[in-house]
Amino acid sequence: MTGPKVTIIMATYNRAHFIAETLSSIQKQTYLNWECLIIDDGGTDNTIEIISPILEQDSRFKYLKRPEGYKKGLPGCRNYGLDLAKGDFIIFFDDDDIVHPQNLELCVNELNQNQVSFCRYKREVFFNDFDYNFNYTKEYSSFTIDVNRIADMLTNKLPFNSCAVMWKKECFTNNRFVEHLMYAEEWELYSRILSSKVQGISINKTLFYGRKHSNSNTGEFFDHNPVRRESHVNAVLLIIQNLKEKQLLTPSLIRYFITISVGFKEYNLFNKIIEILDPSVLKRLQWSFFYRSYPLRILVYKIKKSLK
Repeated sequence: MTGPKVTIIMATYNRAHFIAETLSSIQKQTYLNWECLIIDDGGTDNTIEIISPILEQDSRFKYLKRPEGYKKGLPGCRNYGLDLAKGDFIIFFDDDDIVHPQNLELCVNELNQNQVSFCRYKREVFFNDFDYNFNYTKEYSSFTIDVNRIADMLTNKLPFNSCAVMWKKECFTNNRFVEHLMYAEEWELYSRILSSKVQGISINKTLFYGRKHSNSNTGEFFDHNPVRRESHVNAVLLIIQNLKEKQLLTPSLIRYFITISVGFKEYNLFNKIIEILDPSVLKRLQWSFFYRSYPLRILVYKIKKSLK
């Protein structure tokens, strides 16, 4: 096995019914120099029984249990994996998804050939059974990403899914997941890395397939799970604080976050944002008017749209 080593970090929790298919897709990678750290977050199902044949067959897979020194949850498991990683490059995969066979190969090629710190790629979703009819072309367009695209990343115009980026290990030298976040943890961390002015490349090829089901962090968030919603609020506040300190917080981003706060009144998000911003009295009044008038403006917009 030649070339830089890739560390795949996979947190798992009670996914015995999905994980074997995910690991199988990793085994089929065209790039061979990798290790996969499977971090069990204290699951109670038969995951270890399901994956034992794979562990015995392929020494590149390592099964570990999250130690008590790391907080329970996805961020704690991933931080543990980061501390153990021996690879030059880091990538996070979930325990219920499918990886394109060329995922590692194409990302490693991009990171080797370009002076960039990460390689982003496209992700698609699927329901129920997966169609293994992959597109193996190596011809695709690409574009660079730098700190000037941070607003696009935060507003989801340029999505940064947690499993759709390969990073150089140095990106995590001074950066780790915030372990009390139980949702939007990668949104917060990836924006923090991008705000440090690293440069990356995005390739227009789908290399990862996310399984859609209700028993996921994202599914629980949209079902108004209070733990996930509170975590989203805390992630917003951490992002705003970081951007303010680095003088990257633009008026348009402030408007975006204040717009978000309308949907989180029970967490008093707007006032917490204002507290971090610490604006002048006039600016405080302007933002307050923007916040309070937003629902009415949205209603007027919807009425106008329906009339057209």
